[in-house]
Amino acid sequence: MAGSDIARPGGRRKKAAGQENVLFDRELASLPPALRWREWMNRVEAVIFASAIPVDRATLARVVGQECNIDLIIDDIREELRGRPFDLVAVAGGWHHRTRSSYAPAIRASGTTTQPMAGFNQQEAIVLIAIGYFQPVTRGELSTMFGKEVSRDTIASLREAKLITSGPRSPTPGAPYTYVTTPAFLSTFGFDTLRDLPDIEMLEDSGLLNRKRVADDPDMNGTSPTEDDEDD
Repeated sequence: MAGSDIARPGGRRKKAAGQENVLFDRELASLPPALRWREWMNRVEAVIFASAIPVDRATLARVVGQECNIDLIIDDIREELRGRPFDLVAVAGGWHHRTRSSYAPAIRASGTTTQPMAGFNQQEAIVLIAIGYFQPVTRGELSTMFGKEVSRDTIASLREAKLITSGPRSPTPGAPYTYVTTPAFLSTFGFDTLRDLPDIEMLEDSGLLNRKRVADDPDMNGTSPTEDDEDD
């Protein structure tokens, strides 16, 4: 017994995992092609529907056969969802169920608390978007963009929500911290990659951001960062 799988630490868990892999039929070779494809579609949609975060390709590959084309599966599911109030969207390197934007007014009117950013005020949301555009960016640079100080509390709130994290130190004197977005940021705003961010001119036209202030501010060209920036 000493040399058996059960006697070794973790042996039972490994054996159970191996049995589960054997029992779960990914290939579905006994089914006709049409029924096999339908079952793969159902599995993929069920996994995405059950997940609180976007589901990546590697995760979906665990429930379908080796010859299954996941991109085609997603296309077929989305085709069936035409006319429904929700869709499968590519976000943060995976796929997620999302309500179509045309139904946002109805959701807001219902008073249902479903928005990921519902707990943030407008300033925090705009600062987050600015970090998305300009990352890696320091708190001092953000303050210059807005023409007023971005507080440490605002940065702390976004960090606590795991929407931003520390980036590389700035190469400016004093080497203040910079901030960058996380995969949770992409998921929250429904972006697959940062390339999906809308044109920054939209924010500038609204007066929320001002890149020219950054270029004209002498503090961005060699002045030491504030004490707050150094110990963020």
